[in-house]
Amino acid sequence: MLEVRSPAHDDLVDHLVRTTPLQRGEAARVVLDVLAYFDETAAEFVRRRHRELQSAGLTNAEIFERVRAELPHRAVAPPDLSERQLRRLVYG
Repeated sequence: MLEVRSPAHDDLVDHLVRTTPLQRGEAARVVLDVLAYFDETAAEFVRRRHRELQSAGLTNAEIFERVRAELPHRAVAPPDLSERQLRRLVYG
């Protein structure tokens, strides 16, 4: 069984168990997945989305336009990044 290490997270797991049909282990896994999602940095997000969209057949111009539009909607919106800054995050 997965354990959530923070008492605050234990409280969230307990809440999910009370309010959903999830078992404790499933609720803990959901909490850990959500925490990992929100822990992703802007740079990690840009690289991940670039890989995903590239594998879907989009061109770099389409990819960077889409990623730039998605960034402000992240949990903690990063600064507005130019296409050049996005390229540097992907290619160094």
